[in-house]
Amino acid sequence: MSKHIVVGAGPIGTAAALLLAERGEEVVIVTRSGSGPTHPAITRTAADASSTAGMAELAAGAVAIYNCANPKYHQWQTDWPPIARSLLSAAESSNAVLVTVSNLYGYGPVSGPMTEDLPLAAQGTKGTIRAQMWRDALAAHDAGRVRATEVRGSDYVGPGAESHLGERVVPRLLAGKSVTVMKSADTSHTWTATGDVARLLVTVAADERAWGRPWHVPSNPPRTQREAVGDLCRVAGVQPVTVKEYPDMLIRGMGLFNPMMRELPEVAYQLKEPFVLDSTAAQRTFGLEPTPWDDVLEGVIASFR
Repeated sequence: MSKHIVVGAGPIGTAAALLLAERGEEVVIVTRSGSGPTHPAITRTAADASSTAGMAELAAGAVAIYNCANPKYHQWQTDWPPIARSLLSAAESSNAVLVTVSNLYGYGPVSGPMTEDLPLAAQGTKGTIRAQMWRDALAAHDAGRVRATEVRGSDYVGPGAESHLGERVVPRLLAGKSVTVMKSADTSHTWTATGDVARLLVTVAADERAWGRPWHVPSNPPRTQREAVGDLCRVAGVQPVTVKEYPDMLIRGMGLFNPMMRELPEVAYQLKEPFVLDSTAAQRTFGLEPTPWDDVLEGVIASFR
């Protein structure tokens, strides 16, 4: 039995903690409130992930630290840097492998499928923050101070995930009502299952072939939002519903009052243009496949029913 530190108890942190616990590992899950899944092998701890001293103490003796933290979307600029520094320091002091859950923001707008060798060329605030987190971790890895890796997924889909295929969509289609999505409803888009993120997390933490580079989460072939809504209707056994798009003017207006909506224009390109992830490297290296698409959607539907 080895000690593992999981920071964050959202869908991915919870899934990763349970995967480890069910394998017989000792898991400490860290959140500000002390929340998290219930399991005999999981200890829930209330702590501030940005506290360098606190995280170093918790990480002592750990074999891996999983950064599954999820600061509020409009507070990334203030909240992410101290958390990233703290966990990098904890990994260095404990000699634990540092595995960070990330996304595709760091690449910025691209043409064609995204692979891990693309430059981190983001210009927006959110993308540059995520890119710098990886640059700092990689620099420490290359200097021999830590062993680090990062997993990157596209927009999440899964029970409990904050998703374009979640709260704004599923209850309405189950009620037979039309749904409205961000533009565009008809561009190819990769969706990453939260359970597949967790599986890759625990895999790369234990495999030295993974350290020192990022990995894309095994994900199903892209589906447009319109196609995905149709798939959800089919899996749920309900009639297809009309799919409409939010006008840009409405989104800008909502941003005047809603800080989350205010952040969306920076990443609007991810839905307006094709946004396709290539996960070939992780699938070939670790023998992982994405959860079948219908199985993913069945889990989403069940969580709302």
